[in-house]
Order: sequence, then C-alpha cells, then structure tokens
Amino acid sequence: MATGLEQRPIEEDEEEEALVEEKREEEEEAPSHLPLAPSSSELFDVSTTVDPSYIISLIRRLLPSNSSVEKQCQGGDDKDSSVQASEMNYLEQNLRNKLTATQVLEDLVSDKSLADSHEGKLDDRIISPENSLASSKGNGMNHEFGKEERSRGFDDGQSGVAETKDPWEDCGCTLWDLSASRTQAEFMVNNFILEVLLANMHVSKSSRMTEICLGIIGNLACHEVLSNAIVSTSGLIETVVEQLFLDDSACLSETFRLLAAGLQGSGSISWAEALLHDQILLRVLWIVGNTLNPTLLEKSIEFLLAIIDTQEVATILIQPLMKLGLPELVVSLLACEINKSGDDSKLERSSILDLVLRLVETLSVINNCSQVISSNEELFHLVCRVVKLPDKFEAASTCVSAVVVIANLLVDMQHLISELSHDFLFLQGLLDILPLVSYDLQARNALWCILARLLAHIQESDISISTLRQFVSLFLEKSYLIEEDLEGHPMDNLVEDLENSNAHKKSGATATSIRRIASLIEKWMAEKPSVLEKDVAGTDDDDGKAHRLLNCCQKYGL
Repeated sequence: MATGLEQRPIEEDEEEEALVEEKREEEEEAPSHLPLAPSSSELFDVSTTVDPSYIISLIRRLLPSNSSVEKQCQGGDDKDSSVQASEMNYLEQNLRNKLTATQVLEDLVSDKSLADSHEGKLDDRIISPENSLASSKGNGMNHEFGKEERSRGFDDGQSGVAETKDPWEDCGCTLWDLSASRTQAEFMVNNFILEVLLANMHVSKSSRMTEICLGIIGNLACHEVLSNAIVSTSGLIETVVEQLFLDDSACLSETFRLLAAGLQGSGSISWAEALLHDQILLRVLWIVGNTLNPTLLEKSIEFLLAIIDTQEVATILIQPLMKLGLPELVVSLLACEINKSGDDSKLERSSILDLVLRLVETLSVINNCSQVISSNEELFHLVCRVVKLPDKFEAASTCVSAVVVIANLLVDMQHLISELSHDFLFLQGLLDILPLVSYDLQARNALWCILARLLAHIQESDISISTLRQFVSLFLEKSYLIEEDLEGHPMDNLVEDLENSNAHKKSGATATSIRRIASLIEKWMAEKPSVLEKDVAGTDDDDGKAHRLLNCCQKYGL
C-alpha cells in the first residue's frame, strides 16, 4: 500500500500533464492566419502616417464660407474635368494650381461682403454673443482683463440644451494637433494652410476661430524649416501683430506664443520690425501688467524673454521697451507675485515668479539695461524676500534664479552689504538653498560670492558676543548643508570651475567664505569659556558640531 508521500508526486505529474494538454488544445483552436507578434526590435520601427488626402480635406473645410476663395476651390474649368474623380485629389490639384497666397488676399479684398465684415472685425471679434467659448461682460479694457475665462467652457446650470459641435472647430483642432509633427506641418504648408488661415483671420468674427488659427500657425512656427515660408506669406506677420489688440485671453496667449516662436526663428528680424511701433509695444506692456489670466501672463513674459535672448531682436526692441517702462513693469510684477504669498506662506504661482526672476536676471546682464536694473533698490529687496521664503524645495528654480539675480545686483549695490550681512533670516535662506544649487555651477558660484561679500564685511572685533553667537549658532545649525556642499565639490576643482564660469569670474569666493566661517567659529570657541559658563545645556553637542565644521572649513579652505 502506497504512502501519502508516494502519492503526492504522482498527483503533481498528473496536474502538469493536464496543463500541457490544455495548452495544446488552445493552440490547435487558434486560427492559423493570425500574424506573429513583432519582435521587440521590430516594434519600435513601426511608424504611423496620416493620409494626405485627409489633411487636404481638413484644410478645405477651413476655407471661409460664401467667399470667392471657397468658390475658387470648389468650382473648376473644363480643363479641370480630367482631374481624378476623387474629391480629395481634386481639391489637392485645385489648391496647388489656383490657391496662391496672392489670389487669396486679392479675393478677400475684392469680395464686397467680406470687405464689409472686415471693416468691423475688431468690434465683432472682441465680444461675440455667438461665441460660447469667449463670453464676457464689459469691454475688457480694465484691470479685470482676462476674467472672461472664468465663464468659459462650463454649463451655468440654466440651459439644458446640449452644445452643438462646430465642424470648423473640429477640423481646426485636428489640424492643430497634427501640426505638431514636422512632416505633417510641412505638408500643410505645401498645401496652402497658411493662406487659408490668413483668410480666416481676416474675416473671423469668432474668438475661438482666431485662437485655433493662431494656434496652428504657432505650431508651424516651432519648426525651423518653415520659418521662411511663414515670413514670406504676404500680410501674415502684420495680421498676427494686429491680434495683440484683441481682448480675448486665449487668442492673446496664442499670439504671444506665436510671436515668441517667430522671434527665435530665422525670420526674427521681420517679426521684430513688425513690432517696432510704440503703440504695439505699449499694448504689450499693458497686457503684461494688467492681465489676471495666468496662462496669458506666462506666455507674455516668455515673449519678452524671447526678445532679450535673441541678440538681433534685442538690438531692435530692448531700448524702446526700456523707454516705455519695462523696468517699472518688472518691479510691479515681482512685487505683485511676492505679495500674493506673503512672508510666511507658500508661493501661489512659483512658475510665474520664476519667469519674472529670469526676466530680471537677463536684463541685469545687458549692457544698456544693467544700470537701470541695478539702481533699483526696491527690486533688490523684493528678490531678497524670495530667499527668505520657506518651502524652498517647492520653488527650487525660483530660489536659484533669485540667488543669481542678487549676486548680479550686489556688484552695484555694495552700500547694502552692511545691512544685509546682519540679516540672519536672509543668511539662513542662503544656506538652505545650498542643496538646490549643487548641480548648477553658475548658481552655486553666485551663492558663495554673496556669502563671501557679506562675511567679508563682518569683523570679529566690531561685533558683540551675542551677535557672534548668533552667527555661529546659524552656521552650526546648517553645518550639515555646508559640509555636504564642500564634500561634493572638492577644492582641487574649484579654480578650474570658476574659470569656466561666465557669470562670476572672481575666484576664491568659496574659499573666502569658509575661511571667514572658520574664523568666526574660532573666535566663538575662544570666548566661550568666559561668556557661556551658565549656559551648559547643549554645550557638548555644539562643541562637537563646531569642531567638525571647523575641521571641514580648514580642510577645504586652505
């Protein structure tokens, strides 16, 4: 008689045989015509394409209705009857043969009905009761500029009628998505998408339609290969610039995005010259200073950064912008963003504040702008408030930008060093930022340069024992941050790193700072037995930290 131990292997063998038989039956039942799964190497070689005729059909559907432009594409001569029967191929042939940029604009001007609507386009497009996506009360020309988005795209609960989809909008949004691809974008341009979009912007009474047109062109402008085609399209740049005088935030956001892309492309000079009018630049500054829409504010600041970052464009536009009040606007923006948060709370819009600080940083190193920026003490104190804010890891890039700006401004504001050197909250904020600049050579050098300037102003013989203790307590509290930074950046590489830095060429800032820290600690340790006899609690711990930090400073600072 078999035991339980002998039966168990037999049962397991039977189960395995049953599983094998079941798999074999499943394979026999599977249809033989199914293709094999691609190998991992083949999987990434698969590319998706869009039928060209589909793109052409979408472009055709964007043509303005009841215009001679549309009739030109829909109607044909007898010689066109031999073209392929397919409607898509027929459209492609007509677009290639007849729909040139010059003909589009001439047809628009010669069409009386379109010309009449074009005369009143600004008033009609600002606020249109037919446009459910851009409804707004008032004319929008006040300090509540940008509030129209608050009522955009949601049901107010008073209407039970389902929103009817606009075929034009569906086609436009599809082309907007497809234009992100360089291949599809080139095909669109070759099939007169620019002329069609320009025609729509001339006759559009819908803010949503204008937004889509600008969005598509904005995507096209991001492809450098299409820059010349966009610039060479007659009347396109001027029409885009005109959109700056609309009051719809979505349209303005796309306009600024398009302008920023154009200013960074090969046709940047043409875009810059089109903007070189005081009325246009004043409008830009007014929008930046008055909009309440975060997206529009970001896009408009990115537009200003594009002007500054492109040397040829900056040569044309920076001085007019400075004369029209750009420095004052930057200070106002910075104050607004910081005051939104307060001293003891989180930054509400750190991304916007980061853009403003980048704008300040860029302006502070431009020859003709640095003096104006550096002489503004209000701006300096505002940036210092950023360093004092808590939760620095949630706004890391903002703090890094603030450090670089302060280092640049201190070069021309040395009279403020005395006050700042005894601002312990500011010094604490600087040390808290050390981990954030560890991998940013320029920002790290900037931080140590600030510390070197401040600590060099402190003389042990001129400060009281209580003040000395405050300094040492701060250094001991943040000793782990100082030690980690020094250990991560050996002093053997310091000179080479500083020589490679274009922002701060004064070598030895780190060494100067840690030597001053070591000197203050030594002074405190010498005074400690006679001054701190009654303060026994925590003395041993402070002694350990002090000796460890002192050894670290002596190791890396000599």
